[in-house]
Amino acid sequence: MTGLLGPEEWQAVALSLRVAFWATLLSLPPGIAVAVALARGRFPGRQLLNVLVHLPLVLPPVVTGYLLLLTFGRRGPAGAFLADTFGIVLAFRWTGAALAAAIMGFPLMVRAIRLAVEAVDSRLEEASATLGASPLRVFLTVTLPLILPGVLAGAILSFAKAMGEFGATITFVSNIPGETQTLPSAIYAFLQVPGGESAALRLVLISIAIAMLALVASEYLSRAVARRIGAV
Repeated sequence: MTGLLGPEEWQAVALSLRVAFWATLLSLPPGIAVAVALARGRFPGRQLLNVLVHLPLVLPPVVTGYLLLLTFGRRGPAGAFLADTFGIVLAFRWTGAALAAAIMGFPLMVRAIRLAVEAVDSRLEEASATLGASPLRVFLTVTLPLILPGVLAGAILSFAKAMGEFGATITFVSNIPGETQTLPSAIYAFLQVPGGESAALRLVLISIAIAMLALVASEYLSRAVARRIGAV
């Protein structure tokens, strides 16, 4: 790939992979927890939680990025606390890009996992519980193995969304080459300079390939969920 892409292009691809990897990895545990809570839980505020989870899908990404800047910027309440207490700075850093990408991909992850959980026959979980298994053991030994393809599908969709995130990222962390310039930001930057169209086109083709692979893999894994649960 290094022979097909220039140094700046390769840098943008590598940074996007890094951002997407950490965004997906760190959002997976809360994604599973929220998906199970929405699928199985009956508690006050459940609908509010559902709305908050899916809000990034309907809000303009720039709005999400601006809210992140207000909250996690150096003068924001969470940002000031993290910087003063732990020395962690998110605004205008690649870590902030990972945070923005995780938030934008979180609804897709939760939805895929939630559909998988809802497809599991709750009587299987109840039967395991009657044998003395704790709720955590029921989840780890019964629910999780059945929904694993759905978890992977959600992770793949979240990863692809993180690779393509632009609006929230550029608003929160700007477009700094080598630090926050991900694939979409690099495409935008190349289109602003004369002669940058060819580099932008190469990155566009890479983005399309990643998106198509993610959709194909997600569809395959979704069908795997249906087959596995139907066979139980």
